[in-house]
Amino acid sequence: MNNMRLQVKLWRWQRLSAMVLALAVCVHLAVIIWAVHAGLSAQALLGRTQGNLAFGLFYTVFVLACAVHVPIGLMKIAEEWLSWRGTRALVLGLLAGAWILLAGLRAVYAVVGT
Repeated sequence: MNNMRLQVKLWRWQRLSAMVLALAVCVHLAVIIWAVHAGLSAQALLGRTQGNLAFGLFYTVFVLACAVHVPIGLMKIAEEWLSWRGTRALVLGLLAGAWILLAGLRAVYAVVGT
């Protein structure tokens, strides 16, 4: 695959993930505001999230969007600021994406899992 095609695909994936993240962040903030105004404790929140499939699916999509979006941005930053090209930038992005995916899904499981 030539470099221009790869750049176009990365650009598309980053924009699509940004759209998902924009919606997810708005929903996430709305839930936080609602929980604070409702006076819910951490224990009450966890009681509502344990076994909640909708909550788990929402935050899984949130984590997946982050795991796509952030590595592409980090690769671009590494290319522009550090002059890293090719493998170095790609490895940075892949490691960041893997860490976000693993840590995020672990957190979702910890909050939702029964």
